[in-house]
Amino acid sequence: MNMDSKYTFETLSSGLRLVLVPMEGTRTVTVMVIAGTGSKYETKEISGISHFLEHMMFKGTSRRPGPLDISQELESIGADYNAFTSKENTAYYARSSSDKFDLILDVVSDIYLNSKLDERDITMEKGVILEEINMRHDDPTSHVAELLEELIYGDQPAGWEIAGNKETIINLKRQDFVNYFNTHYVSGNTVIAVAGNINIEEAKEKVIKTFEHLRESKPVGKPAVIEAQEKPEILISWKDTNQSHFYIGLRAYHMFDEKRYAESLLAMILGGGMSSRLFQEVREKRGLAYYVGSDADMSTDTGIFTVRAGVNKDKTHEAIKVVIDELRKIKEHGITEKELRQAKDHAKGSLAIFLENSRNIAGEYGGTALFFGKVLTPEEKLAKINEVTAEDILNVARDVFDNRKLNLALIGPFKDDSEFRSILTI
Repeated sequence: MNMDSKYTFETLSSGLRLVLVPMEGTRTVTVMVIAGTGSKYETKEISGISHFLEHMMFKGTSRRPGPLDISQELESIGADYNAFTSKENTAYYARSSSDKFDLILDVVSDIYLNSKLDERDITMEKGVILEEINMRHDDPTSHVAELLEELIYGDQPAGWEIAGNKETIINLKRQDFVNYFNTHYVSGNTVIAVAGNINIEEAKEKVIKTFEHLRESKPVGKPAVIEAQEKPEILISWKDTNQSHFYIGLRAYHMFDEKRYAESLLAMILGGGMSSRLFQEVREKRGLAYYVGSDADMSTDTGIFTVRAGVNKDKTHEAIKVVIDELRKIKEHGITEKELRQAKDHAKGSLAIFLENSRNIAGEYGGTALFFGKVLTPEEKLAKINEVTAEDILNVARDVFDNRKLNLALIGPFKDDSEFRSILTI
């Protein structure tokens, strides 16, 4: 794709936001509808409803009564379609050849505007959701990430699992879905993103007409996340496995903090690929892990710098020590100019590849429109990344790699966290 493509961003009088991004050299188009809601917007009684509602949106509408009516129509044209729920947004999309734009716009809008939320479907889907929860709990690589957030945020929406818990899922009533649907899936809380082989003016006219009857209301707020920590914290979930899975998480920056660019480069240098420090030290030099890496995870009001690994259960202590040592090295000595240059080149190259896909473009542009109230283009992000210095990264490491922000979540054949406390210090 040509990364200099122009785009249109507009907020209608209803509060509905539109982002349209033409892409040169592609034969596809993506229609994505993003709602500014997720599990952070839930109360204890309806925990998991955002994710559950995502499932229900594919069960039928007033115009397409059953799930087969939706899936068959999209699959008959070879469309790629799906949905996802996070803690702060929920999105629905379809991607197809550009000549099928009208069809996928009609289907995606129908789902968002006219879902039936049939009581029988809700009852049936409860079993599906419960099995999804079971699946995630049986998969330690997934569940350990949820345990980390539970450890860091505790008993508040930021610390709850996106899928909810079995008790709340079983007790949800149809009226709960209707209320949530009518108050969160509204004009002031919605972004429509269209990307691909489109004519901007024609696409804009069609989108506005299609969504003219979207429920009009302002966004519903979410409670502020409470953060409090004075020392390293540990959460261990016993499981009789051959491999231990752990996350080391440090409280870091939210998505509006300018230090996020340096933090992202730090994550890349530390554990972003096979040439990263962690991969070389943990896997290549010592053979302690199959997977190891690091990320900078950011939301609107919180952030976590994470290191994750799956290691031989007998090598768990050694692997954690090696990770902590690598954090300490960067905190004390910083990074090299070569590492900085390579991380920036990686960011530029991986972004170029990412943006060849119209679905990714819709999500990237639509996501910034939702959270920032404006579009942050890839060019603007790369410019910020290119401004980062080695000193910026050192300052971030010294700020984030702090014992008072340090957390360890672990799944494996361990019951006592005291054996890890002595090594959990930077």
